Amino acid sequence: MKLESTNHRRRWALRAGAGALGLLALGACSVQDSLLEQQQPQVISPTNVQNATGAIATYNGTLGRLRTSLNGGDNNTESIWNFAGLMSDEMRASDTFSQRIDADSRNTQTFDSVLSVLYNKVQQSRGYARDAINLLTAYAPAEKTKIGEMYLVMGFMEMTLGQDFCNGVPLGETVQGLPQYTDPLPDSLVFVQAVARFDTALALVTGTDTAAVSVRNALKIARGRALVDMGQFAAASAAVAGIPTSAAYLITYTQTTQSNEWWQMFPNTKRYTVTDAGDGINVIPFASANDPRVKVNQTGTKGFDNTSLYNELLNWGREDPVALVNGIDARLIEAEAQLQQKNAAGWLAMNTTLNTLRTNAQKVGNMTIAAQAALPLPTSQVEAENQFFTEKAYWQYGRGERLSDLRRLVRQYGRGAETVFPTGAYPKGGNYGTNVAFPVPDVEKSNPKFAGCLDNKA
Repeated sequence: MKLESTNHRRRWALRAGAGALGLLALGACSVQDSLLEQQQPQVISPTNVQNATGAIATYNGTLGRLRTSLNGGDNNTESIWNFAGLMSDEMRASDTFSQRIDADSRNTQTFDSVLSVLYNKVQQSRGYARDAINLLTAYAPAEKTKIGEMYLVMGFMEMTLGQDFCNGVPLGETVQGLPQYTDPLPDSLVFVQAVARFDTALALVTGTDTAAVSVRNALKIARGRALVDMGQFAAASAAVAGIPTSAAYLITYTQTTQSNEWWQMFPNTKRYTVTDAGDGINVIPFASANDPRVKVNQTGTKGFDNTSLYNELLNWGREDPVALVNGIDARLIEAEAQLQQKNAAGWLAMNTTLNTLRTNAQKVGNMTIAAQAALPLPTSQVEAENQFFTEKAYWQYGRGERLSDLRRLVRQYGRGAETVFPTGAYPKGGNYGTNVAFPVPDVEKSNPKFAGCLDNKA
């Protein structure tokens, strides 16, 4: 099911003051001024949405929040997928903003102003989804698919927090205007919470109509991703079994709502550039690889900072959709479960799964990927792992998974952080830092139970 392409915006009625005639007699102001005055500008009380119409409006607004939190913002404002792309090896900062340079060089601090906004947007999206669930359950209980979709948003936001932030993310909420604080949780328990959201949703979304099937497939894929984050590879593979490779749950964009943020950061402002050889040790040379899954114009010009070489990403235009999840993700989950056999049979099975994707044309959002040549069969576990994670990086480029995969290579595959994250000399001067996740920002310290990350491990 596509994310709604237009936000249901609240419209404000202009009300005339009861004492307009008296004011006219006193000469205090004109009738026109009184008639046009807003008595409660931009205020909607909770009772205004406590009905079926309000429940559906909150549902639609939450879908807009999902877009804003992950890859929408306009006005030169990142969301979490964009910042995570900088911290991984997907892209580099071709900008002068210190916050982008810090993220890019793996040096982000807890007081970072951009990170604080990104973190709040993801956490607040959880709250919007919870509000929508409560309203739909109370006033539109027959809308099971929509309720399940809100659990999808809530679980996806929690999974994102676990993937991108350090161990120690609180998952509090606000109930009737009062904050309910929680202790900081290790990422492993954040993923457990996300899986519980998806399980709740799957019990609700049982319909056979197009919307229900789309949401159910998205829930299964998101659940599979969270299980992979937990190291439960066989369970993850079982979770996505039977999902068509062509399945997709799309985040959509329009100029009247929000633009695709990759368009904003690349061609519209040139503040990001696609990573290439020479941008540090361990980086995939996406710009010069000439792979159809990451389409790049090597312009030979400079970025916004007038220093960095600008490699323009062409995957998405201003209004092109981005897949929150798709059937290719399901195949990759299955391939990783095969990789976990850690023997020749597993390498063959994984290689076959990857080559089935490669040797057939695929649709990713609005982009058609032409068939590619098959990959050679790996002959060792390390070679198989390298092949898998490289393919995964290309298939999921710009969709928020690469930072998590680099962390998993450390946490689940026993590799040193310096062997998988960008390291060595940083292109804009100095050296890369040591961050393997974003720190939970200082804004969370309004929570009396939070004093900082539990640790900074992958």
